[in-house]
Amino acid sequence: MTSAIPGPGTGKARPVAHIVTAHQQKEGAGFLVRRPVPTRGLDQVDPFLMLDEVGPITYAPGKAMGAPDHPHRGFETVSYILSGEKLHEDSTGKTQLIGPGDVQWMTAGAGIVHSELPGPSFKAKGGLAHGFQIWVNLPARSKLTTPGYQYLPACDIPRAQSPDGLIDVTVVAGEAFGVKAAIGTHTPIWLQDWRIEPGASAHIEINPDFNVAAYVFGGASCFGADRTIVQRGQMAVMGSGSSLLVHASSGSGAGRFLLLAGEPLREPISRHGPFVMNTHDELISAMEDYQSGKMGTIMRQ
Repeated sequence: MTSAIPGPGTGKARPVAHIVTAHQQKEGAGFLVRRPVPTRGLDQVDPFLMLDEVGPITYAPGKAMGAPDHPHRGFETVSYILSGEKLHEDSTGKTQLIGPGDVQWMTAGAGIVHSELPGPSFKAKGGLAHGFQIWVNLPARSKLTTPGYQYLPACDIPRAQSPDGLIDVTVVAGEAFGVKAAIGTHTPIWLQDWRIEPGASAHIEINPDFNVAAYVFGGASCFGADRTIVQRGQMAVMGSGSSLLVHASSGSGAGRFLLLAGEPLREPISRHGPFVMNTHDELISAMEDYQSGKMGTIMRQ
C-alpha cells in the first residue's frame, strides 16, 4: 500500500541504519562495475546477495565487453538494462536479446550455464552501456528447482506515478502507488526503479518483516523522518519500521534509485563464486556437477 504523504495512524518510518559506498571492480571479460553489496561490512541484504551497477560506459565500435560462458546454482539473477543491449544464451537452449528498459529474471536453480555478451549490433556499433545485475537468494526448498527465466520487455513492465506526478516508478517486482508488478518471484520481493523530481515527497508502507535498502544511481535522494541524504553510488540500508519516507534532495535536481525490499530467508549460506548453497557439502556438489558437465553447455551453431 502506498500514499503520497504520511497520514494519521501510519506506521513507524524506517530510519537509515547505515550507508555503504559502492566499491569498483572488474568482472567478466574486464568490464567495470560498482558494487555496494557484498562489500566490507555488508555481506548481503537478505534475500539480496549482490547488486552490480554496470557502467555507464561508452564503448567504441567493436570494444564492448560482457560475461562469457559461466555457471550458476542456488539463486536467481536479475538483469535490468538501462542503455545498450545484451545477448543471453544458456545451456537450456534459450537465447534472448535484452534491450533498454528490459528485464530478465533468471532462476538458476539446480544449475545453468549462461553467457551475457553485447548484442551483435551493439558490439559492432558501440555506444552507451548501463544496467544492473542483482542476485536474489533462493530458499533451501527451491535451490534445486528447474532452471528457467522470465523476460519482460520494457513495454510490458508496469509504471506507476505518485498522485502529484513528481515520482515515477518502474515496478519490476512488488507494487507502488497501487500498481502491481507483472513478474512472479519465489519469495515476496520488491525491486523498483524510482525517479524523483525536485519537490517530491512520498510515504510508502512496506511489510515490517521485509529488509529494505535503496541504491542511488542518479543525483541524490533523502530517506527517513530526518531526511538523511544518500548520494550517487551509495546504498542506504534501512532500519526497522513499517513505512519508508522518501524525499527529493533539496538543490540537487532529480534523483534516481533502485528500491530493494524482501522477506529475509534467515538461512545459512555457503557461497563460492557463482554458486550459493546452504552447506559446504552442497557447495562441493555444485562444483563437481559443473566440472562433470551435469549443468550442460551452451550449444551454438
